[in-house]
Amino acid sequence: MLVCCWSSKGGSGTTVIAAALTVLLGRRSPAGALAVDLAGDLPVVLGLADDPDTAGVCEWLDGGALVPADGLARLERRVSPDVALVPRGRGSPSAARAPALAGLLAADGRPVVVDAGVVDDAASAAVAFAARADHSLLVVRPCFLALRRALHAPLRPTGVVVIVEDGRAIDALDVEEALGVPVRAEVHVTPQVARAVDAGLFAHRLPRSLERELARAA
Repeated sequence: MLVCCWSSKGGSGTTVIAAALTVLLGRRSPAGALAVDLAGDLPVVLGLADDPDTAGVCEWLDGGALVPADGLARLERRVSPDVALVPRGRGSPSAARAPALAGLLAADGRPVVVDAGVVDDAASAAVAFAARADHSLLVVRPCFLALRRALHAPLRPTGVVVIVEDGRAIDALDVEEALGVPVRAEVHVTPQVARAVDAGLFAHRLPRSLERELARAA
């Protein structure tokens, strides 16, 4: 199963949602789960050291025919007993071989969650992953600007994760009506989530509120 998390606007919380879904799916799958980073922040959120020189998705996409059969497995970093990660790597993900990599990930025996970051270019690698995914999840804050950008995004999601904030006039029903796709989860912004990320404990001690709110989507 391939899940692609993306947003139409920066700061929506896509990386946190992708990390949490990977942890939840990893607990449920006997083989664990794999996180794939196209945006660049997943290692830090999952508690790994930030090493900009670590090879990852970008190197695989640029390698062409030179990539060995086990090339993707060589790029994996162990996060926990249930979660492995393929980092972004150096440079920008090339779109040319993105469909091939998406197909390879879709055939993996583990649930695979891709953090595609902001999707605003129809020719980007992120669009290729989202198009091939079993579940394409738009992560959005319920504000007019974010919904406007989502409506003009180069792809349509199969579901939405709404990041709930106090004081917003737009709610989940408004999001469903505007986008025409179901809301799979509503996630509240809480200090507990921020502290878990800042402490590097996200992969090992997922906040209960986040686990509960994402259970349906997972």
